[in-house]
Amino acid sequence: MDLLNTVVLITGGRRMGQALTEALAARGADVALTWRGGRAEAESAVAAAQAAGRRGLAIEADLTAPDACRHAVNAAAEGLGRLDVLIHMASMYRAVAFDELTERDWAGQLAVDLSSTFHCAYAAVPHLRRAGGGRIITFGDWVAASGRPRYLGYVPYYVAKKGVIALTEALALELAGDRILVNAIAPGPIAPPSGTSADEVRKVEQATPLGRWGGEGAIVQAVLALIETDFITGETLRVDGGRHLK
Repeated sequence: MDLLNTVVLITGGRRMGQALTEALAARGADVALTWRGGRAEAESAVAAAQAAGRRGLAIEADLTAPDACRHAVNAAAEGLGRLDVLIHMASMYRAVAFDELTERDWAGQLAVDLSSTFHCAYAAVPHLRRAGGGRIITFGDWVAASGRPRYLGYVPYYVAKKGVIALTEALALELAGDRILVNAIAPGPIAPPSGTSADEVRKVEQATPLGRWGGEGAIVQAVLALIETDFITGETLRVDGGRHLK
């Protein structure tokens, strides 16, 4: 897909929204972003799109609610005139010991990571069909893509991300006839979360065959590759520096 004069919606891209928007706008796309707790980040990304001569739109949305998913997708398509690509990044990463899990923990994790992926994709499909096809890019996790859980305390997260991968495959089959390609990205060590100690950073580097964190550029490259391809669908692309090999 050539991005010139297309419209891309990024959901939940608080950490990566700026870098993705700059790359997409540089290739001629208009970009909409949803935000919940990161208004400043979303507005900064909009400014980056405008600085590149493209349109940008920030949409407030709590994507745990199905109606909010539909509103966000429709607002992007209506505000920018069409929709060609959905990049769904909304996620929550939080450890909870198994014996301390509550129904709220379980339902909340699945609502953010799995259900919102479905509802945003479902709302996007009519717009993508009207555009003659498009791309849906979801976000799993390298652990879920590695075939087995590896860390204690992440039962809802692991199940949700495994579900995202299954959903991606099912959507790819359902939508292939509409020329809508659906793929997932499974990030590994991209950027240390806030509060990560120097020792923890080194441990991750030592556990990663390439010996380093990937940085924002690794995700940007993967997203662009999955937009540009016209013959890959239903795939999960691990962007983890080989972390799954250990």
